[in-house]
Amino acid sequence: MNHWLIAPILLPAVLAPLMLLFLRRRLAASRALSIGACAALVGLACALVAQADTGAIQTYELGDWPAPFGIVLVLDRLSAMMVLIASLLALAVMSYAVVTGIDRKGWHFHPLFQFQLLGLNGAFLTGDVFNLFVFFEVLLIASYGLMLHGGGAARLKAGVQYVVINLVGSTLFLVAVGLLYGATGTLNMAHMGQRVAEAPPGDHGLILAGGLLLIAVFGLKAALVPLHFWLPRTYASTTAPVAALFAVMTKVGAYCILRFTTLTFGEAAGELAWAPSPWLLPAALATLAIGYLGVLAARQLRDLAAFSVIGSMGTLLCAIAVFSPQATAAALYYLPHSTFATAALFLIVDIIAARRGDYGDTLAPSPPFVQAGVLSALFMLAAVAVVGLPPLSGFPGKLLVLDAMRGVEGGWWVWGFVLGTTVLGLLAFARAGSAIFWKSRETTGELHAAAPVAPGAAPAVAAALLLLLVGLTFAGGPVTAYLNATAAQLYNPADYAAAVLKGR
Repeated sequence: MNHWLIAPILLPAVLAPLMLLFLRRRLAASRALSIGACAALVGLACALVAQADTGAIQTYELGDWPAPFGIVLVLDRLSAMMVLIASLLALAVMSYAVVTGIDRKGWHFHPLFQFQLLGLNGAFLTGDVFNLFVFFEVLLIASYGLMLHGGGAARLKAGVQYVVINLVGSTLFLVAVGLLYGATGTLNMAHMGQRVAEAPPGDHGLILAGGLLLIAVFGLKAALVPLHFWLPRTYASTTAPVAALFAVMTKVGAYCILRFTTLTFGEAAGELAWAPSPWLLPAALATLAIGYLGVLAARQLRDLAAFSVIGSMGTLLCAIAVFSPQATAAALYYLPHSTFATAALFLIVDIIAARRGDYGDTLAPSPPFVQAGVLSALFMLAAVAVVGLPPLSGFPGKLLVLDAMRGVEGGWWVWGFVLGTTVLGLLAFARAGSAIFWKSRETTGELHAAAPVAPGAAPAVAAALLLLLVGLTFAGGPVTAYLNATAAQLYNPADYAAAVLKGR
């Protein structure tokens, strides 16, 4: 067994309780340990990606209990990539929280942050459905605390809604797991795929009910319309670092839809093959439209950023819903782009709101503010990234998605929605930039701002996330080669099953 495979789970699992018990009131030590842990996770994730790139699927059986009876962690190209994305984002977000002092607003920010990483990495690496539920609960419980970090009436109201919605989702998750276990007799996803392929026709209805209910729960996490209504208020109400970290949480839902469907409802499932596809694509198109209509209708920058997350999820899920290797490779290119782009946008919006004082993030002209030139450039780059214009990675990402839709049933609908919403996004961001920066140059008056963030430090963190998009663009050849191999591996579940079950 590869013992490094458990390290991305073990590191935050050990650090979080230690920080909670011994460093709760030692902010400097907590900060140093948190940033060091996030940097270590990035190094571990890079090493795991290098191992996964060999094409070998590696497993780690906890307690040396063999699958499908024991808990198994699985490393393939997709899970390694997702751990790397989460680690890079965590390092940037933690750096921003420390630079701006947002972590000072509560004693438990750093332990909760590590618990969040524990849940994220566990969800990406687990090989069975029940432990996916366990890691979901870990990351959700941590996200409840992070979402409420800093307090406030608006945040508390949004937090109650967030908690209630996710409790309902967790309940449905357990019901779905129970149905699938009752029909297949297993919780291991590789083994479940084999049992579904062998299931008699009389069991198909129960399997379909459990499977689609589970996909609906994943759709709730991914903010898929009509299960999206919790996201705008939640993301707009919490602190910027938390909202930026939450940009990867919607991707957990998309990852689970892709992983579970290819393993359980793949080609071998016969009559049940690709069961979620007929309704997933229309829902994704609706998500795309609602997201960018919300961006256009936003009257505050935080709302604009929150609806951008929904719009980007619509584009991503359109490609996933086709369930073909080419479309999946395009989706996997767009996934890290949309994560880093929307996260950078949340951070930039927060800096702008802090600089504008009483005007905050309202889309209205204000008197000139500190670092307006630097922030206007960063906002423009973030807008270009989110909308999907050249030269950043959103442009090739959307081109890959559109190219994958050629010859696909309903593909022209995707073309129309993607191109149409790109125009809506362009109009919305142009209007926002004009109000915040251009018209502000001619506005007179005084700003009553709080103490400004450390000069240059906070914008530098947001710029680092945008530099990741530049790297994604210039490294397009090697990245797409990796992603094409990832998609091919996903659509060959027999290799995954052979690695996990080892012939049992």
